[in-house]
Amino acid sequence: MKIVFMGTPDFSLNILQALIDSNYEVVGVVTQPDKLVGRKQIKTAPPVKKLANKYQIPVFQPEKIKQDYKQVLLWEPDLIITCAYGQIIPKILLETPPYKAINVHASLLPKYRGGAPIHQAIIDGCKTSGISIMYMSEKMDEGDIISQKAIEIDHKDNVLDLHKLLSQLGAKLLIEILPSIFNKTNERIEQNHLQATYAYNIKPINELIKWNKSGEDIYNQIRGLDPWPGAHTFLNGKRVKIYKSEEVTYIHKHKPGEIIRIDKDGILVATRNSTCIKVLEVQLEGKKRQLLKNVFNGKHPFAIGLKFE
Repeated sequence: MKIVFMGTPDFSLNILQALIDSNYEVVGVVTQPDKLVGRKQIKTAPPVKKLANKYQIPVFQPEKIKQDYKQVLLWEPDLIITCAYGQIIPKILLETPPYKAINVHASLLPKYRGGAPIHQAIIDGCKTSGISIMYMSEKMDEGDIISQKAIEIDHKDNVLDLHKLLSQLGAKLLIEILPSIFNKTNERIEQNHLQATYAYNIKPINELIKWNKSGEDIYNQIRGLDPWPGAHTFLNGKRVKIYKSEEVTYIHKHKPGEIIRIDKDGILVATRNSTCIKVLEVQLEGKKRQLLKNVFNGKHPFAIGLKFE
């Protein structure tokens, strides 16, 4: 069976690697175009392209797959598998392969349809997440479910932790269910669209910490954006990114966002309730990401009584 794989970021790597290791014939890989990265704007290939090149698998990088898809048809795939590709796939690609097109999605659909299900599950304080493998439809993540598997989210997990777990789970589940797809014995369960929720791509407004929320909500937001893109706040008009934090019970009468205490390894910040946030790792403007205990070795902007905006 000839497979075309469509994916772009690190999350997709385990999926493609599992197909290769299981000796499936991946006849082509579709991924996003190379991008300019960093201050020096170095043209950088997506992670999936690098892996495909390693195994000498042909790579196709259209700017807009909806308009430029003929190369995929020329590969004559029996099945298209997508995982975090990043573009809407045209109907002709969904319907032409004999075994259609399936997607590996990092949530328990119909919950968290969209591009940031891992971030949103942590931000919302969810106790579980999982992988859904589904048939693709023209609408976003609305296709019939083939298989699902759930995992627990630890209260200390950040995006990277859950990202690794779900990527591994997705690869394992895909390899388990592929034989049933090819022999047409797989399940096909329609989603309950009335129960759908959405996890759209993270925008800058989602990264701003609102200190008048509960300490638990702020803690979940910080770990739900760690290590990328990072939650941020402002102190004396300058942006401070916060990556690592802890919840600390501390009954107080301070205003939300006020620095209550400075310890050797962090600062305690007031929230709306008695669950305060102990900030442990930050990135100041023009600086690298650092533990606060290292920031305190030099000049820093933090002082008791100052208030994050």
